[in-house]
Amino acid sequence: MRSDLRNRIFNIRTEEEFLKTALEVFDYQYHGNPVYKSFISNLNRSRSSFETVSDLPFLPVEFFRNHQIISGERPVEMIFESSGTTGTVAGKHLVSDLSLYEESFFKTFNLFYGEPGDYFIAALLPSYIERKGSSLVYMADKLIGKSLHPESGFYKGNTEDLVNALKKAKGQNHKILLLGVSFALLDLAENESPDLSGVIVMETGGMKGRRKELTRPGLHAILKEKFNVSSIHSEYGMTELMSQAYSKGDGIFYSPPWMKVVIRDPNDPLTLFTGPGKTGGINIIDLANLNSCSFISTGDLGRVHEDGGFEVLGRFDSSDIRGCNLLAE
Repeated sequence: MRSDLRNRIFNIRTEEEFLKTALEVFDYQYHGNPVYKSFISNLNRSRSSFETVSDLPFLPVEFFRNHQIISGERPVEMIFESSGTTGTVAGKHLVSDLSLYEESFFKTFNLFYGEPGDYFIAALLPSYIERKGSSLVYMADKLIGKSLHPESGFYKGNTEDLVNALKKAKGQNHKILLLGVSFALLDLAENESPDLSGVIVMETGGMKGRRKELTRPGLHAILKEKFNVSSIHSEYGMTELMSQAYSKGDGIFYSPPWMKVVIRDPNDPLTLFTGPGKTGGINIIDLANLNSCSFISTGDLGRVHEDGGFEVLGRFDSSDIRGCNLLAE
C-alpha cells in the first residue's frame, strides 16, 4: 500500500484526488505512527470520527524536537535537523526514504522553474553548510548536481568568485539561480552590489542571529535595489517537511499539488477556518511526508488566497524564530 500511495501522491491532479489521497495517508499514519496515534488518542478522538480532511488533527511541529516521528518500519537513512536558535532544542526529522524527498523537491522545482540542468546554480548558504543534517543543503546539493554548468556550486566567503561566476554566466546567456540565506544575500548586496538583472535571486529566510530581523518586504526592497532586479523569489520549507512552496516575488507562495496550506483559528488550534482571507496559524498537509507525519501545525501566521496561494505574515509570539522563515509585518 505504501508504494501505491507514493505513486498516487506525485500524480495528484485534482482537488478530489488530493482529498481522497490525504485520507488514505492519514489512515496509514494513524495505524503506523505511534506518536501521532497517541496524540490523537489524547484528544479523545477515535479513528471513526475522521471522515473528511477538515476533521483531521495536525501534529504540532514542536513534537519533532522530543519525539521520533516515524510512520512504517523502514530504517532511518538520515536525520535532518532544524537550525533553530541558540538555547533551543532542534527539531529532528528522521527520514527513512531519501528518494522520496528527492522526488518531491525535483518535481517541485521542475514544476515552478523547469529543469535544474538548464541553470547555473549558485548557493550562498554559510552556517548551513557548516553543520550536518541540513535538509536545505541536501536539496541545494542535489539540484547543483543536476546542473550542467561547470561553475555551479556552493559559495561561502569567496564572494569575488561568486560575482565573477555570475557575470560570466550572464554573458553566456545562461539561466541563473542564486539561492541564498537572507543574511548572506544582504552581505553580498551591501558589500558588492553586483548587477544581477536577469538573475533569479531566491531567499530562503534566516538571519541566524547575524543581523537584525527584517520584514520580508523590507528585505526584498533592499535586495531589489542593490541587485538591480525587479523581484526577489522565496522558498518556504522546513526541516519537518518533504516539500517546498515557492514565491516568484509577490509574497504569495504556491505549493505543488501534493502540498496544501490551511489556516487554523489562532484562538482554537483544533478549529480550521473555511474559505480564504482569514489570518491564523498555518497548518500544512504535505503528503510527501508519507513516512513521518503529513499533517503538521506550524508556528507561522498566514493567510490563504482565493487561488490557493498563501502569505506568511509572521510568527506566534510564543514560537521560536525558525531558521528558514522571516518575520513579517
